[in-house]
Formats: sequence, C-alpha cells, structure tokens
Amino acid sequence: MSLALTAAFAWIVTANLLALIPSRDNHWRRAYGLIATGLPLLGWVIWSDGAWWGLACLAAGASILRWPVYFLGRWLRSRLAA
Repeated sequence: MSLALTAAFAWIVTANLLALIPSRDNHWRRAYGLIATGLPLLGWVIWSDGAWWGLACLAAGASILRWPVYFLGRWLRSRLAA
C-alpha cells in the first residue's frame, strides 16, 4: 500500500472519530476541515495511485461527508435552473 493510500485511510479513520464527538454546530466546522484536507489528499492519491483508486477514495469521502455533498448538489441545481 502506498503512502497516499495510507494517508487516505488515516483521513477516513480520523473523520469517523471526529463524528463520534458531540458538536454544537452539527459538525460543520469539522466538515470544512475535512474537506480542506481531503481535496489535496485526493489529488495525491490520484497522482500516485491512479484514477481508479482516486475514484474509490472520492466515493469513500462522499459517503462520509454526505450532507455537504447533498447541499452542494442542491446549490448547483438551483444555479443551473435559473
């Protein structure tokens, strides 16, 4: 396993541990931090291991951060409909 995939796995474990801790803002600050660290990590995985592993990591990240992805899709749909 490459270092990039190991870091992606650590990101997934960290995201799950952060989800266990109670939050007053419904975990949005943690989600922003995970997005800010996850995007460069995703680029690193794609660069070092290829597009298929990058797609797998993207799917894993989207399943963890499903509400930000849902609201992004809703926002994009409202922009395209106008």
